[in-house]
Amino acid sequence: MIGPTPLLDFFKRGEVERDVRLLAAQGGLAPRAYEQLAMLIILVEDHDKEIRETAEETLSNLPLESLQTFLAQSDVPIGMREFFGDRGIFPAEIPPIEIDEPLIDAGGPADEFADLVAPGEEDRETSLQKLATMTFPERLRAAMRGTREIRSILIRDPNKMITAAVMSSPKLSEPEVEAFAKMQDLSGDVLRTIGSNRAWMKNYNIVLGLVKNPKTPLGMTMNLMGRINAKDLAKLSVDRNVPEALRIAARKKTVAASSGKE
Repeated sequence: MIGPTPLLDFFKRGEVERDVRLLAAQGGLAPRAYEQLAMLIILVEDHDKEIRETAEETLSNLPLESLQTFLAQSDVPIGMREFFGDRGIFPAEIPPIEIDEPLIDAGGPADEFADLVAPGEEDRETSLQKLATMTFPERLRAAMRGTREIRSILIRDPNKMITAAVMSSPKLSEPEVEAFAKMQDLSGDVLRTIGSNRAWMKNYNIVLGLVKNPKTPLGMTMNLMGRINAKDLAKLSVDRNVPEALRIAARKKTVAASSGKE
């Protein structure tokens, strides 16, 4: 996926602690090729000398052929192509094979979190205990690279960057997002991220989950209300768990629809 993600937004806003920036400068954080390159482009201008130098070294170690192939993809931003063009690196001339994986990985092996989860509540408790002993950068990597069970734990993390990493994970599936949309113990930021994703908004159950979730920002639910069917709209009009303003609006729509039929 090429384009902004919740995790990358933290780097763009400059809201990332040094240890996490250093990990990203080493190429050990981003879940996808685009995010990795975008982070490195930001970090070569970091105010910390070690981070700048580390990011430069990582850029110099990127596999040239893979980088050129990635840059040839039609949806790569012009600014990213210009950045590498200034360094003498240009898109490949042959039709590219789509690259989504990070171009370089300074982190652990792909199965580094495989032992964190297995079926059953007892193993969930073990996962919780292991996650509790992790450093912040390790939890970030777990949020992006871990299993579904790990994501179900970390999506409730009080730190916004951890939940952003979960929402940026390339492993995140639509059924998981559908479950998140219904959770009433998640932050409004997570629900707002779901509601701003066009692909996820094509799933009716996700839309309905957001509308019925009292934690979803009211402005978003009011906009999404028009996308639910008459049956669910009628239920919404008497649902005491949603904000009163939404319930009243649903009732008005229901009455208007009934009047129109008559």
